Amino acid sequence: MSKLICNQEKVNESNVEELIKVCPFGAIEFKEGKIEINAGCKMCKLCVKNGPRGIMEFIETEALKVDKSLWRGIGVYVDHVEGDIHPVTMELIGKARELAAVVNFPVYCVFIGHNIKAKAMELLHYGIDEIFVYDYEELKDFRIEPYTAAFEDFVNRVKPSSLLVGATTVGRSLAPRVAARFRTGLTADCTILEMKENTDLVQIRPAFGGNIMAQIISPNTRPQMATVRYKVMNAPQKLCDSKGKITICEINKAKLTSKIEVLKVTKKDVEENISDAEIIIAVGRALKSEKDMDMVEELAELLHAQIAGTRPLIEAGFIDAKKQIGLSGRTVKPKLIITLGISGAVQFTAGMNNSERIFAINKDENASIFNVAHYGIVGDIYEIVPQLIKDIKNSRAEYCVR
Repeated sequence: MSKLICNQEKVNESNVEELIKVCPFGAIEFKEGKIEINAGCKMCKLCVKNGPRGIMEFIETEALKVDKSLWRGIGVYVDHVEGDIHPVTMELIGKARELAAVVNFPVYCVFIGHNIKAKAMELLHYGIDEIFVYDYEELKDFRIEPYTAAFEDFVNRVKPSSLLVGATTVGRSLAPRVAARFRTGLTADCTILEMKENTDLVQIRPAFGGNIMAQIISPNTRPQMATVRYKVMNAPQKLCDSKGKITICEINKAKLTSKIEVLKVTKKDVEENISDAEIIIAVGRALKSEKDMDMVEELAELLHAQIAGTRPLIEAGFIDAKKQIGLSGRTVKPKLIITLGISGAVQFTAGMNNSERIFAINKDENASIFNVAHYGIVGDIYEIVPQLIKDIKNSRAEYCVR
């Protein structure tokens, strides 16, 4: 740990302006006769090196270390709506079991809601050691204060070494609040999780626009927390037997009060979700105009596929924003994805490189997409796609004749 401190007694009218100017980030402010460091500080220490001597000091303090032996197990938050469990939960359970096997940890689930005990029984068939259920009427609808209180109670009760949360709307709201209560780290949208033998969780995610893969650990705090998008990990097979147990947790109802009152819940219409698609046709900037989407739609109809795309096509208005694949879009894992004129930048491939079969078409033989593709054709999509459509139609006609 390190920090900047200001010797306020050395600040005067002759040096305060010099001190403020030396910071290239505008992080030094003079308020009510005192120097303050705002959130713009990058810890570059230029104020110490080049500022008026003796005013700013950089001090390194020894970080407090947690007793890791007191924290044991891998916890998974059960993401659900009215007991309908989001499939990202199953994927996290599968990853939790892999991580737990490295250090011989149990796998826990925390299930928060109302009338969810029957649903909790189903989770035991996925290799969970213990499910902690918080079943109260006050938890019927998701409200951040009572859900955070229940989650906090689970952590205090069980002391899991690591916590995995789905990067859903609920998970992204809940996880940071829990992390703040325990003054621990939280890594968002992890793509790879690994466990060290000393129980440190290696959390890997794309950074700097996807140009690097950052490895993050929290060696001095527990629990370690990470959120993971849907379709990034692999869900385990359902087991016939269940050896785990369910623990019904009690919590002071005063902690479940909320300043939010749910007056009405309106369900959205079910929309087509590319994350659930088994076959996807993904289109890139090689598509010249919106009218050319006709041939893409024809190919998608023949293959019973969904259409998706990259950011340029979204910005051009050719495809809906919910159909974008990549770091700033959706993560997909279909049985087959066909990419049309997509170069294969890491921002895109991070959202689809776990697909079972990747078939790429690009006229640039050096395109990065061929590094992740299982099959590829070097050529112009305006020549290959119409021929592909023709071949599919002919093969089906021959099949019907036979």
